[in-house]
Amino acid sequence: MQVDLTALHGVYLTFIVLIIGFMVMRRDTTLVCIVGICLLGLMAKGSIANSIMGIFDSFIFAITELLGTILVISIIVAMSKVLLRTGINEVMISPVTNLIKTPTLAYWITGILMMTISWFFWPSPAVALLGAVLLPVAVRAGLPAMGVAMAMNLFGHGIALSGDFVIQGAPKLTAAAAGIPVSDVVAASVPLVFIMGIITTSTAFFLLKRDLKKGELFTGEPLDDSALNSQSANLIDLKSTLSMRQKTALAIAVPILYLADVMTMFSLHLQGGDATALIGGTSVLILVIIALLAHKDKGLEEMTAYLIEGFQFGFKVFGPVIPIAAFFYLGDSAFVSIYGKVLPPGSQGLVNDLGLALAQTVPLNPGIGAVTLTIVGAITGLDGSGFSGISLAGSIAHLFATAIGSGIATLTALGQIAAIWVGGGTVVPWALIPAAAICGVDPFELARRNLIPVATGLIVTTIVAMFLI
Repeated sequence: MQVDLTALHGVYLTFIVLIIGFMVMRRDTTLVCIVGICLLGLMAKGSIANSIMGIFDSFIFAITELLGTILVISIIVAMSKVLLRTGINEVMISPVTNLIKTPTLAYWITGILMMTISWFFWPSPAVALLGAVLLPVAVRAGLPAMGVAMAMNLFGHGIALSGDFVIQGAPKLTAAAAGIPVSDVVAASVPLVFIMGIITTSTAFFLLKRDLKKGELFTGEPLDDSALNSQSANLIDLKSTLSMRQKTALAIAVPILYLADVMTMFSLHLQGGDATALIGGTSVLILVIIALLAHKDKGLEEMTAYLIEGFQFGFKVFGPVIPIAAFFYLGDSAFVSIYGKVLPPGSQGLVNDLGLALAQTVPLNPGIGAVTLTIVGAITGLDGSGFSGISLAGSIAHLFATAIGSGIATLTALGQIAAIWVGGGTVVPWALIPAAAICGVDPFELARRNLIPVATGLIVTTIVAMFLI
């Protein structure tokens, strides 16, 4: 099939390269994306007014696509705030803390618990929910604070966030950019996520044990509670408003409700937006019930305050994502939706056309495709978000898979994993600050210790992906 490339294709490809370049230089890409959108609109419509309108319309398109994801994460963060401030989180994990007797158990139990909770709450709230409770217990068992921070990072911001199997925020972004169903990305990411997770956490544990034997890690006391949380006195006093019986009942009810959600997803075959809606609705109900019980007559007002906190967090996290997602959505359906049918007859969208042209000129193979997606994903993670560049990974996966003739889901999942492991909170120092602050360790030292395990995991995962494409 002959593909007719136009100046629009050239401009789109040029701005992809520019965006990657700015990410490598650790500069913000928002302006580049806006200029790219504006220029594409000007070339498509030949009108400055329509070009400027296209900026706003593309942002609206991106927000519409991402709104469900932004909303559910905001709600979950809001709910996690009330669990933290009422002390319900401490009761929820108290049975597990009794099992932590040795440094080895402290590392693996902390990590697995962080991973499990992060699937339902997302890693940032999970760090707050777990950190203040587990850190003193793990340190008393002989695991240094650095080891606790590594376990939280690698299992939460690494394994849980790179797969995001329950909330499905990450796969929704990459799937939309790649033009495939969310379920395909989730299914393809399962083996890659767990291979990456096993290699990375095992390597980190081996290096941690080696350094402990050499006496190179301090195993002293963690920071006190005032350093672990930015809670004011009135928030800490909120822990006394619920009786231990009430906290215990709620601590049992919350995980049961989420497990019921997971069972419902499997039994009713809920995926994507439906699965997100179920988790989101459940989180709202939990927030409402606990806020009313804890705040008594002020419950109505405090409920709204928690939601505002959650929305502030959600839009702060996704603010940098919207411009770059808006640009990459123009590579597919958004272009026709915003600018009309201005591409040549037979065009399948900017990304598809570039992929077909690449297939006709450069004989790509699974090895080159897998290595390139890992590198692209890692580069996009350099901004410390982990999410802002995964639309780029999905778009390039689409382009490469078209050229190779297969493997779009695997390539998309691989790019997603590389981006989030690097930028989501395991390697880039400025993304490590929450866990580092909770554990009272230097974020740059934490990033340095995570580097070899994450790099090892990415190499092995990339090799495995070559055989799955």
